[in-house]
Amino acid sequence: MKKYFAMLLAVAMVFGLCAFVAPTEAAAANEIKAGFIFLHDENSTYDLNFINAVKEACDKLGVEYISKVNIPESEECLDAALELVDEGCNFIFADSFGHEPYMLQAARECPDVQFCHATGTQAHTAGVANYHNAFANIYEGRFLGGVAAGMKLNEMIEAGEITADQAKVGYIGAYPYAEVKSGYTSFFLGVRYMCPTATMDVTFTNSWYDPTLEQEGAIKLINNDCVLISLHADSMGAPTECQNNGIPFVFYNGSAAEACPDTYIVASYINWAPYLEYAMNCVINGEEIAADWVGTLENGGVALKEINEAVAAEGTAEKIEEIKGMMLDGSLKVFDTTTFTVGGAALETYLADVDDMGDFVGETEVVMDGYFHESEFRSAPYFDLDIDGITNLDA
Repeated sequence: MKKYFAMLLAVAMVFGLCAFVAPTEAAAANEIKAGFIFLHDENSTYDLNFINAVKEACDKLGVEYISKVNIPESEECLDAALELVDEGCNFIFADSFGHEPYMLQAARECPDVQFCHATGTQAHTAGVANYHNAFANIYEGRFLGGVAAGMKLNEMIEAGEITADQAKVGYIGAYPYAEVKSGYTSFFLGVRYMCPTATMDVTFTNSWYDPTLEQEGAIKLINNDCVLISLHADSMGAPTECQNNGIPFVFYNGSAAEACPDTYIVASYINWAPYLEYAMNCVINGEEIAADWVGTLENGGVALKEINEAVAAEGTAEKIEEIKGMMLDGSLKVFDTTTFTVGGAALETYLADVDDMGDFVGETEVVMDGYFHESEFRSAPYFDLDIDGITNLDA
């Protein structure tokens, strides 16, 4: 008998006790335990945005949860996921793009635990029933932030602070991935919607979070005559430099109104609380979680922080509401192909690498009905084009 129990224990250890911690069919909230894996900690605005959403969703549903912070995009993510399973978690979520292969591996090893991953690309093709991706149409929020920036440029032109041909904005990107390119392109299209003479310079840090590199990026853009800055980076490095130099900026994932009262305009962000509530409720009710969920302006997954009226141009809030209404009723498409060119030519067709099989070959036509259909064929962005008017300073 002892030998029999020893054998059972060995099998359980091999499978990480996965089969012993999952709910059966439907379960009460107090029978669910959630685990969260964050790339950084609360010092990163990106991760803090997730951390706040986790607290909001779990508190609302009464779900017990465990968080693991500063988990790199490496085997440590797999270890963290399996540790959370061993600690009784039956719903596990990771927040960074590079976590995906490890979360997918954990899902295969633990088929009775639900694994959800933000910004990933493979759930819709992997065929793993307990693995799910989620992202949001953040390009909608970026475009609205660009509208606020374009209005600020117009105000500066009317005040004689700059001329129309000096309306150059700067953008600090993390990596030259589709997620970042989609974000800065939609931001630029929003700027140009209000200020047609605007151009944009882009520089990359090649890091998701590095305050020093982000500050250096801001200095580089300011020295290159950029008069307004935005970013896809996760620290206060760039905003602080903007505040010190009197350069207005549009932020991402968090408000900088208190730290940078003289230069912060507004910030777009993904509100992850609706998705987390949805996914955990699926577990509670024994329902299937969508393989690929998309947050939008309509469902509350995309939002803006408060506008800093002390810096924003007069009428910004009203204009944003007007354009938001046009986006919601479909009369304005962010990636309307009549509003930009690529290599001097109109974009009439494009095969995007939607299925992400590792070959970097596009297989899905995404230009139809006069616009690029971003995030309609999977949640993660796939707009990776270089449009005219944007200069990559690192190329």
